[in-house]
Amino acid sequence: MTEAILLVGGKGTRLRPLTVHTPKPMVPAAGVPFLTHQLARARAAGVEHIVLATSYLAEVFEPYFGDGSALGLHLEYVTEQEPLGTGGAIRNVAPRLHSAPDDPVLIFNGDILTGLDIAALVGTHRTSGADVSLHLTRVEDPRAFGLVPTDDTGRVTAFLEKPQTPEEIVTDQINAGAYVFNRSVIDTIPAGRPVSVERETFPGLLADGAHLQGMVDSTYWLDLGTPQAFVRGSADLVLGRAPSPAVPGRCGDRLILETAEVATDAKLTGGTVVGPRTVIGAGAEIDGSAVLDGAVIAPGARIRDSLIGAGAHIGARTVLDGAVIGDGARIGPDNELRDGIRIWCDADIPAGAVRFSSDQ
Repeated sequence: MTEAILLVGGKGTRLRPLTVHTPKPMVPAAGVPFLTHQLARARAAGVEHIVLATSYLAEVFEPYFGDGSALGLHLEYVTEQEPLGTGGAIRNVAPRLHSAPDDPVLIFNGDILTGLDIAALVGTHRTSGADVSLHLTRVEDPRAFGLVPTDDTGRVTAFLEKPQTPEEIVTDQINAGAYVFNRSVIDTIPAGRPVSVERETFPGLLADGAHLQGMVDSTYWLDLGTPQAFVRGSADLVLGRAPSPAVPGRCGDRLILETAEVATDAKLTGGTVVGPRTVIGAGAEIDGSAVLDGAVIAPGARIRDSLIGAGAHIGARTVLDGAVIGDGARIGPDNELRDGIRIWCDADIPAGAVRFSSDQ
């Protein structure tokens, strides 16, 4: 298998304000745009040609990745004029594929960080003779996901939308967002209108008697849809818990990119990444967080499980815990921001203005 489709058209609304200026797959994780990790993993699995299905802020992908030759890939870009959903996006890029009707095509989502063995998924697809094969993963609480039960040979028996009652939770297997389609199946998706592969294409194929094969791979898997998950994924890449050939440095407790200035007594732990042109002041403590390009962390700030946008400024002694700070925001000294708070791009918070405890 040498071809893949990468779905990167989403608006990333759950990630705002990170995605105000940047599409979700281009937000840096472990020092490079998240998409870089996915492209590098596909290349490592033998994929050579990838078509990116873009929509939101589509114009930023090609200037960054170009024709893909720097990654050893041949990249093409197809931009939807109107959002077409997952199935519609797949059908929309089909004319760019070179595969024969019976050839397998890998399809993956631009917001999933996974240790999936891509070659094993393709191997399962070939040996089972399936029309479509799906990567399935097991989760403790499947209520937020579509369930995909399989029989004892791994053949998919149903697609169950997000279950509401305990009786509806018949399996802990969920659709993990990576597929292998026979090329001919892609051509059966209706063209020119929105189609959901999860709600329409897969159930329709099942009803028509097609062979859909599930492969359970319970290696690392994380949906990066929320800021907290994105920060976790970036830290796991740095720590080496999530595999990627694209991490720009050795795995460890922290990743400091070139041109960053970090005070000798600053403490960086838990997979923290410090981007280029950042400045980390004396005595600052940063744990499990991502500090993006050109941000400034003043002396004595304490930051945990947070994401600091490009060019943001965090004042002295300010505490951030589970916070998202938009690009260019300025947080004055002695503030305390916690519990999933989101500060919008270019916002300005004066010294000591927001606190969860007394100022003494």
